[in-house]
Amino acid sequence: MRVIKQQVKNVQLNPPLFIAFGFLFLILLGGLLLKLPIATTMPVSWIDALFTSASAVTVTGLWVVDTGTAYTLFGEVVILALIQIGGLGFMTFSILIFMIFGKKIGLKQRILIQEQLQTSLGGIIRLVKRLVIFALTIESVGVILLSVRWVPEMGLWKGIYYSLFHIVSSFNNAGFALWPDSLSDYVGDPVVNIVITLMFVLGGLGFTVINDLGSKKTFRLLTLHTKLMVIGTITVNMVAIVTFYLLEINNPETLGKLSDSEQLWAAYFQGISPRTAGFNTVPIGELEDPTLMFVAMLMFIGAGSVSTAGGIKLTTFIIILFAVGTYLKHKSQSPVLFNRNIKVGVVYRAQAIVVTSLSFIFLALFTLTITENKPFIDLLFEVMSAFGTVGLSTGITTSLSTIGKMIIMCMMYVGLVGPLSVVLSLARREEQKIRHPEEDVLTG
Repeated sequence: MRVIKQQVKNVQLNPPLFIAFGFLFLILLGGLLLKLPIATTMPVSWIDALFTSASAVTVTGLWVVDTGTAYTLFGEVVILALIQIGGLGFMTFSILIFMIFGKKIGLKQRILIQEQLQTSLGGIIRLVKRLVIFALTIESVGVILLSVRWVPEMGLWKGIYYSLFHIVSSFNNAGFALWPDSLSDYVGDPVVNIVITLMFVLGGLGFTVINDLGSKKTFRLLTLHTKLMVIGTITVNMVAIVTFYLLEINNPETLGKLSDSEQLWAAYFQGISPRTAGFNTVPIGELEDPTLMFVAMLMFIGAGSVSTAGGIKLTTFIIILFAVGTYLKHKSQSPVLFNRNIKVGVVYRAQAIVVTSLSFIFLALFTLTITENKPFIDLLFEVMSAFGTVGLSTGITTSLSTIGKMIIMCMMYVGLVGPLSVVLSLARREEQKIRHPEEDVLTG
């Protein structure tokens, strides 16, 4: 027995694997709770309960049964709790529970939270406290602002509850709504549009960016990551809004049937939403094919690292673009951004993220083309939405086969944990100590 205990102590901690199993446990627990009779108003199968739980934990928002009608208040609260835990992170809540009960937080727990937040070990507990306080503060402000709009319309308690549900869902980039057509009834409502988009933009930037913006007085003092996120977010959002408007302005099923002001609000909302949250104010299933392709690309890019959003992440996309640009200019050095050289290791990591992501997407899409009798563009859109943990759908989610639902669940899980983290958690990394001779290989 003593030998076994010693072997257990000597097992090397694998943070990505531990966190991956932590989220998997949450999905299974959530599925069990959502299967309880007290959680549903109608029969819900095990696969649908697990799908809903996976969508909530991974803050995706894809649904196979309508949240507002299939689940009771208890079920909706379970979904809301899963969204909050999934959005802020499994280890963040674990550390928070440790602190509430006065338990000592050891080195292993600090290493795990370091892996999740991608930060140094120094001051990590203080960082977790600030993260939780920031999230709860922003959500509280959002609930107040949205209640001002919905309480007069729905009544006091319903208005507050609907505000709470949609604010938590939007800040954590989940995209769950209590209406089957999401926020389509509020397509031209300035308050709903501004408050909801503000929530998922703040959630998509990531706490490290928000923390850096709050602690630095000038743009020059910001970290390179924060500069890339701020400039990149503004640029991509502007391009997305204009592109969506131009592609859909003549579509009678989307922007074409709206008034001029509603068209602008819809283009604004749907231009920002795809990289982060899965809310929609126009019917996604009626979008033109070029628009679906464009939105799928936005979902693939995603938002910020260490945020509540998925995708390959905006900074990864930027690094790849500048790496390609540097090579096309016949430069052998690493990319330069804001007078800073990007480490070669960072470029390799970005390339690895893109390649592993495309590999998972191809495998999922290939399998779905075999198991599902659906248009290819709809399947591609569904896979991208699951991988990006976005939650937008052309409407095929509810009619997927059991195998199809399992594939989408896996893609949501990969999108949350990260494709590279999934691979690294299963692979054993070894440092190469031997340098070999170089030789050219013909490419292209």
